[in-house]
Amino acid sequence: MSLTYSTIPLQVQGVNLNVSTVSNLNSQPPILFLHGFGSCKEDLADIVIQKDLQQHGYLAFDAPGCGHTTSDKLSATDIPFLVATAEALLSHFNITKFHLMGHSMGGLTALLLAHRYPERVLSFLDIKGNLAPEDCFLSRQIFTFHSDDPEVFLNEFINRTRAAKSFSSPLYSSTLRARVHAEAVRPIFESMVHLSDEEDLLGMFLSLPFPKMFMFGKENSGLSYLPRLEKAGVELAEIPNSGHFPMYSNPVEMYRRMGGFLGKITCE
Repeated sequence: MSLTYSTIPLQVQGVNLNVSTVSNLNSQPPILFLHGFGSCKEDLADIVIQKDLQQHGYLAFDAPGCGHTTSDKLSATDIPFLVATAEALLSHFNITKFHLMGHSMGGLTALLLAHRYPERVLSFLDIKGNLAPEDCFLSRQIFTFHSDDPEVFLNEFINRTRAAKSFSSPLYSSTLRARVHAEAVRPIFESMVHLSDEEDLLGMFLSLPFPKMFMFGKENSGLSYLPRLEKAGVELAEIPNSGHFPMYSNPVEMYRRMGGFLGKITCE
């Protein structure tokens, strides 16, 4: 049940990457986890010691522009590029079938990956990933608080996030400087806003043919599209005492709901 850390050299769309990964792979199709903006590959690593989840393998990586992954072209770091990076990493590990989990930015990346390869995905647990324009409460700040200086924008973003009266925002903000490269923020955020405003992400999510769960904190229980998800048969998981970051605010309930979701699929 030990985690393996490795750095994988990849070239994706002409960009040279050294991708920082964490894994615990076995004979079962693994959980591929894609983290959110300003979060990290270890966000769900306790899966390997959770009784209801530890039978599954685990693979996660720091997205380009984030954490310990390095890139020689940070300006290329938009959401389609993150999808391509995930594809390259799956190929590197020879993974053909997998359970998919994504949080926030990673949920949006996971949605596009699942839409491209629905035959390879066994299930999708979307942790408050972008499905509509209303989800851009962080990323839209690249426009509403415009700055031409990446460092200035990131510093002010950290200050705003630290002051937000929301579950886990001070904790989240405390690590942003270490987990995000300032030059990658604009391409990531602009891409998230564009996709959320211009694409039918909700329709894309609903059309996926495998079991789906949408997880969200109690603070987000007013999302306009939740009734449509429920009507379409998507399992909803509202995490109490939590906002955008259930893995920080209420991990016990988060893992309980994850285990229940994957347990039903495994038993079918």
